[in-house]
Amino acid sequence: MSEMSSMVGIIAGDVWHYLSENGESSPIKIKSALGIPSSILYLALGWLSREDKIVIEQNEHSYKIALK
Repeated sequence: MSEMSSMVGIIAGDVWHYLSENGESSPIKIKSALGIPSSILYLALGWLSREDKIVIEQNEHSYKIALK
């Protein structure tokens, strides 16, 4: 596994733990709480989505992210 893949996997775990502790959230809140760039957040969300661990719903101006 490449260094980038490892980093994205670690951040995906951090996102999962954040959602586990805080419930449904927006990408902006997750990004701010974890102090990560948007690009890495969206890679991590893709990782979690591919593993079928999260639900992503679009609302008027953003998205809602929650654990399944």
